[in-house]
Amino acid sequence: MSISGSLAIPIGIDEELAGEPMDDAVTCSTYLDFSREHWSHLRDTTPLPLSEAELLSLKGINDELSLEEVEAIYLPLSRLLNLHIVASQGLHRVTDQFLGTSDHPCPYIIGVAGSVAAGKSTTARLLQALLSRWPDHPRVDLVTTDGFLYPNRVLASRGLMHRKGFPESYDVRSLIRFVADLKSGHPRVEAPLYSHLIYDVVPSATQVVEQPDIVIIEGLNVLQSSRDYPDHPPQVFVSDFFDFSIYVDASDDLLENWYIERFLKLRQTAFRDASSYFRRYAEVSELEARGIAARIWREINRVNLQRNIAPTRERAYLILEKGEGHSVQRVRLRRL
Repeated sequence: MSISGSLAIPIGIDEELAGEPMDDAVTCSTYLDFSREHWSHLRDTTPLPLSEAELLSLKGINDELSLEEVEAIYLPLSRLLNLHIVASQGLHRVTDQFLGTSDHPCPYIIGVAGSVAAGKSTTARLLQALLSRWPDHPRVDLVTTDGFLYPNRVLASRGLMHRKGFPESYDVRSLIRFVADLKSGHPRVEAPLYSHLIYDVVPSATQVVEQPDIVIIEGLNVLQSSRDYPDHPPQVFVSDFFDFSIYVDASDDLLENWYIERFLKLRQTAFRDASSYFRRYAEVSELEARGIAARIWREINRVNLQRNIAPTRERAYLILEKGEGHSVQRVRLRRL
């Protein structure tokens, strides 16, 4: 189901206020709030299926992720998602029984959104690894919306290279068609591939998705909806197809720091590759690189975050609020 709504709505009052006059200022949050400690107890007996080596392979550049973080935050989330997915599979079975059909179940689709540098890619990879260990849904695919960006030549012709990652830089029609085909039960669906090294869509390269149990779709703007375009005719959005959605959140200051530190690490690694689109940045001093990264953040990524990404946060079914060191300090779960 598609989840949307604002952070707080005047739907009632707390139980201890029952019978008291209704104050217009009193609202009930649409989310249940959990501290890190409280959330970690919801792991119950869910086992930890990953080793240190496996966890290392899932981490993005500059992401800090420990087994303790997995146990405290991501195992309870994995357990919650498993319960939702198994319930969805059960609903599909009883619907088949009612209709007298035996169709292959459509994949359960999870959207993962958040800012550049928030760690959403690491979150998506980690969830893929954890969810694939559950026996009822071992086939889990991960698709990033980067592949649905218009090629650089198209962006350049439209004057959009400086707005890469903004909603208008994506081939939304192709993305919607891809997700609609998944939900329609197509046995084989293909998604284009993107290379961060060359900073462009890879010509003729595709990711094949063949009847998985779960598909995780990760991207900056995947929670956008018609609310973002009130003056436009009714449209279909990728978020309309999500069964569950997650927003990876952090303060603007932390996100900026993480982006700059990641840029500096890339300067010492991927940027040094001869085929890297950003090869020129490997030659500048650290002070210059820090200034370049701060300018890119300020002029592009922060604008996109504030204008297009952050306003979609309260549409997520679950919000992971990060603090220093990418450690999740608070979890907000939408009320049913």
